Amino acid sequence: MAYLTAGAALDRGDEVVLWLTSDGVRLATNGYVADIRQDMEPPVQRVHDQFIEKGGSFYVCPICFNEREMNEGDLVDKAELKGASPLMEFVGDGATVFNY
Repeated sequence: MAYLTAGAALDRGDEVVLWLTSDGVRLATNGYVADIRQDMEPPVQRVHDQFIEKGGSFYVCPICFNEREMNEGDLVDKAELKGASPLMEFVGDGATVFNY
């Protein structure tokens, strides 16, 4: 649902960031979403790709990411390791943020 809501906000012209925390940081790694709901509508890969194509981006909690011993080179396009301070700066500019 976060992808669908974020996509609607992007369609409206909003600047949108999905802030990924805990195990949600895995969504920002290459190949992770491919198997999620692949035989259902909508498959997560499709809405994930649409989110990126429409200009959405991901802020990935660096603490959560590093705790899982993940590789920064595995991040998808439009994903950056950014913590709470950059997120609050982004929100202060009036943008829409969805936390997953």
